[in-house]
Amino acid sequence: MPRPSTSNSALATEDASIPLARPNVTEHERACVQDVLQSQQLSRGPYLEAFEDAMAQRCGTEHAVAVSSGTGALHCIVAALDLPAGNEVITTPFSFVASSNVLLYEDLRPRYVDIDPSTYNLDVDRAADAITPETEAILAVDVFGVPADWPALSALADEHDLRLIDDACEAIGAAVEGRTIGGWGDAASFGFYPNKQITTGEGGCITTDDAALARRCRSLRNQGRSPQPADRMRHDRLGYNYRLDEMSAALGVAQLDRLDTLLDRRTAVADRYREALAPLADDIVRPARPDGAERSWFVYVVRLRDHFAEDARDQLMTHLRANG
Repeated sequence: MPRPSTSNSALATEDASIPLARPNVTEHERACVQDVLQSQQLSRGPYLEAFEDAMAQRCGTEHAVAVSSGTGALHCIVAALDLPAGNEVITTPFSFVASSNVLLYEDLRPRYVDIDPSTYNLDVDRAADAITPETEAILAVDVFGVPADWPALSALADEHDLRLIDDACEAIGAAVEGRTIGGWGDAASFGFYPNKQITTGEGGCITTDDAALARRCRSLRNQGRSPQPADRMRHDRLGYNYRLDEMSAALGVAQLDRLDTLLDRRTAVADRYREALAPLADDIVRPARPDGAERSWFVYVVRLRDHFAEDARDQLMTHLRANG
């Protein structure tokens, strides 16, 4: 089927603007996807296994479970932890809606804690103050690719015997104290939507060192089926169709091969923004450089300083959209 024309359309106008994100796809990615199409094994094939192995190696974990979205990855983690219904999970209100939705799916109550304004991540001291006898877990997000304070969160979770979940959907490649994001807490979720640092079209992944948790996640992504080949028609639990197809996995393998190059490019762009915006430092807050952490640039977010009127942000956004 031919691609639709973009002439005289809104899409053509958008093409003249600076996009928020654009997938970086080369012949390497196209060759991997073409290899799948030629093999005719379009699901649960060797590329899925290779993608999971590469993700586990990248994150320094024993296990990786690829799924159909970042939301699916986070949902599988929460479901696999089997937290008591009705109890609380401390999390941030400053995140994509999926971070809270997955708790509601499992009849858990989000207990929102304010953020650190310098990083936009969960404030650990406020999280400590929010713990109650009904608290079961902490779900922290690496907002905009800035790692949360995982050493402090890990210590807090250990002190209070809480489960610890990392929503790392915006932060592949980030690290704290030399330890890669994806290896902190009980498990981490990643998302690979086209606006992310790497993409599989749609797709996500779970990383963990917990073998039992990984087995439950593999079952949950495949309708609750037993992971044992001899019992493939036995369904042990209520599950979902969160499987990642083989074409998406092939795209992911190729993108992971190029991850460092892609991250370096994003860092160079962010450095250029920081330099160009330096004369406006009295009017805007530029992204901070996190101490002891290596960020993965997802987006470059600036904040107007307090001396602006409340409607100034929306006026500025309208002006920027009108000027590409």
